[in-house]
Amino acid sequence: MTKENKVVAIQEIKDLLQDAKVVYVADLEGLNAQKSSDFRRAAFKQNIKVKVVKNTLLQKAMEQIEGVDYSEMFETFKGNSAIMISETANAPAKLIRDFRKKEVKPALKSAFLQETFYVGDNNLEMLANIKSREEMIGEIIGLLQSPIQRVIGALQNKPETVEAKAEAAAEPVEAPVVEAEAPAEETAPETPEATAEGEAPAAE
Repeated sequence: MTKENKVVAIQEIKDLLQDAKVVYVADLEGLNAQKSSDFRRAAFKQNIKVKVVKNTLLQKAMEQIEGVDYSEMFETFKGNSAIMISETANAPAKLIRDFRKKEVKPALKSAFLQETFYVGDNNLEMLANIKSREEMIGEIIGLLQSPIQRVIGALQNKPETVEAKAEAAAEPVEAPVVEAEAPAEETAPETPEATAEGEAPAAE
């Protein structure tokens, strides 16, 4: 590789690493063309960028990135290396783990995410299970919304309950209907006044 080509290659790596919050370095050695293609395709579906790089060029590119000291990862830059860039913290680890269910490789060399470095394949399972920023935010929002939703639910149900109680109190209570025979009408005795107002007495 000419000097000019190296400069171009380093710049390409820098472009990938610039502002990257999740960086994995994996070993893809041993994957044939078909399996390597399958791995790249799976990565593409999960918005993970994969690029096979030379170790010396990767280290030089990382040394030129401002704001992050990648030196903890340099000792793992041996043999075949591929960088994996993602916006989701655990996505590359999950992809490697799932692919390894049928294959020996890829293997995790090192990773940088959430301002922390992880060195060695023994960190793979932990990284796969680590909660991503999106998942943590989702859980926090869920926890914050839960009591609010209960309060809103209580407030929404309270007026209905009060109104129902008020209506129930306002309704007259119907007494049970008891059938009884009406008392017989009594004929009032005729009074003298009634007689006087009625028929005039016969003349003697």
